[in-house]
Amino acid sequence: MPHHHRSTRLRATTIAMHLIAAGALWTGTIGLFGTQALAQTSPNTPAAKRGEPITLNFSNAEVEAVARTMATLTGRNVVVDPRVKGTMTLVSDSPMSPARAYNHFLAVLRTMGYTVVQTDGLDKVVPEADAKLLGGSVTSTDSGTANAPGNQLVTQIIKLQFENANNLVAVLRPLINPNNPINVNPATNSLVITDYADNLRRLSRIVAALDVPNATDVEVITLKNASATDLAPLVLRLMESSGGGATGAAADASFKTTVVPEPRSNALIVRAANQARLALARSLIERLDQPTAGSNGAAGNIYVVYLKNANATQLATTLRAAMSATGAGSALTASAAPAAPAGGNTSSTGTGGSNLGAVATPSTGGQIQADPATNSLIITASEPQYRQLRAVIDKLDARRAQVFVESLIAEVSADKAAEFGIQWQGALGNAGDSAVGVLGTNFGSGGSNIISLATAGASGTVSPAKGLNLGVANRTNGVYVLGFLARFLESTGSGNVLSTPNLLTLDNEEAKIVIGQNVPFVTGQFTNTGASTGSVNPFQTIERKDVGLTLKVKPQISENGTIKLAIYQEVSSVLASTASAANGPTTNKRTIESNVLVEDGAVVVLGGLLQDEYAGNQEKVPGLADVPWFGNLFKSESRSRKKTNLMVFLRPVVVRDATATQALSNERYEQMRSTQQNAQPEPSSTMPVNEAPVLPGLPAKP
Repeated sequence: MPHHHRSTRLRATTIAMHLIAAGALWTGTIGLFGTQALAQTSPNTPAAKRGEPITLNFSNAEVEAVARTMATLTGRNVVVDPRVKGTMTLVSDSPMSPARAYNHFLAVLRTMGYTVVQTDGLDKVVPEADAKLLGGSVTSTDSGTANAPGNQLVTQIIKLQFENANNLVAVLRPLINPNNPINVNPATNSLVITDYADNLRRLSRIVAALDVPNATDVEVITLKNASATDLAPLVLRLMESSGGGATGAAADASFKTTVVPEPRSNALIVRAANQARLALARSLIERLDQPTAGSNGAAGNIYVVYLKNANATQLATTLRAAMSATGAGSALTASAAPAAPAGGNTSSTGTGGSNLGAVATPSTGGQIQADPATNSLIITASEPQYRQLRAVIDKLDARRAQVFVESLIAEVSADKAAEFGIQWQGALGNAGDSAVGVLGTNFGSGGSNIISLATAGASGTVSPAKGLNLGVANRTNGVYVLGFLARFLESTGSGNVLSTPNLLTLDNEEAKIVIGQNVPFVTGQFTNTGASTGSVNPFQTIERKDVGLTLKVKPQISENGTIKLAIYQEVSSVLASTASAANGPTTNKRTIESNVLVEDGAVVVLGGLLQDEYAGNQEKVPGLADVPWFGNLFKSESRSRKKTNLMVFLRPVVVRDATATQALSNERYEQMRSTQQNAQPEPSSTMPVNEAPVLPGLPAKP
């Protein structure tokens, strides 16, 4: 053996022996180093210096003891998890640096299912399955793992530029230790992998080879004859029918062919999955972008545009006015446009609601005509002018949002009345006297008046008023005459009316709902009473009016989502006491007309009516009625109080697409169906009808 090798081995052995002799690693047991004899050194050998080469010779040594040895040799703080058990063999044929020896120690731990996690300057020896939960170094670049020991557990974030991160999980998962995770962050299209540093370096090279552009660059193809707006959906449909991108990636947007029209330059913007798909798209566009026979085929310069959402008649009027204002249609003046029918919507959006008068006949005059039967526009213009009009039509022919208005009208009323009165009558004199006197009091009328009751009693038809009536009758000349009457009455009444009408209407379109009765009101009558024959020929003229609840709402959605509501609300009712009146019934009417701003889905209170009425009536004998206590015998008093509280609340909800509309309709449908199911009659064997009608269930979604 060369001299320098012997000296190196002696120094390595010296380190081990001094560690044992000093008791720095464990007590007792040189057997940790195995059965092989170590070279003997003099007791005067100087203490070992940290960092010098060492030779490892552990055979069936406890993991915890070896870990402590490595901590002393490398200067690290090593902690062994109590769950780490067993023995290990760690042998080196030649001296090595403490760093290499520690990496060798990590490699043997890895084969045993253990690993070391570094956190806050502390090396933790833990089971490999739990290492991902205990921290460790995190890096987002390959340089972070380049200098890390191969057997060290590291978490690396790999950001992808072109490939979809979900597509690479299936490729990389078999290459990662089963105890270590791989996750995807869709927001940044990144992979988060926890594994050993040497395997992470290999995975980084694999990802770099796979993360390449899957699609071609964007290409702009200018059309010469066809319209970009018309040709784009046709090309896209043909490309999809001819097959998608790579196999198994049909759901990945990066493999799909994208065709976007650019009306201003009449061009198509194309991006395909690869050059072959791009060449196919270019070939299709070239074949379709062909001039027709003549200037515009058999149609010449006449184009037909079918509308999806807008009203053709109103949109034609708007476009003609726009062309006249810009000078494009100098031959057409504003007066040439047909006048909108009364009550029609002539807003510049051209997407107003139903107007029966407007769609009855097609519009005439000018370059733009409307065909109500097919809801289409007929445009007579050159190719450049048609493309300009078509760009405007596409913007105006957009689906309009709808507004679902939930309203709540609550009315609470309370009535209270009280009456109290004492009346008496008496005769002065005897039968046969030339003059007799009458002394007493009488208040009120009808069944509450003592004289009326006495007269009715003489005829045998007594009908006292409501309440408690206490009377005393005196017998005078064989006839019983009512001489005393005391009456007490207290009445209360309350009402609670809650109405919840709902409306669904288009943006900027008025909606109306009426819930009530159509009540007749007499407006005139005639009776022929002066005919010579004595016949009578009466007649009446009647006008019917809606009495009940009326709600009119016109919503307007602003750009920031705020809703402006033009509201008219009316609550009317027929006064019960006048239902059979000769001059017709009397109606109570409460009306609110206002314009408010409210956020989408918020509740707004329109206002309310708080009415508090008090009425008092007193009839008494002057002087006597003012005497305390004793005066109650000479008066009659009634009091009443009526309170009415009416509040109106609204909640508008914007419904922007068909999905939201369908979800709202299904919710209300199921709510009504549940109510009908709960209103089923009780089963009865004696009654043949044991079920009420119920709405059918909604079909299951495909």
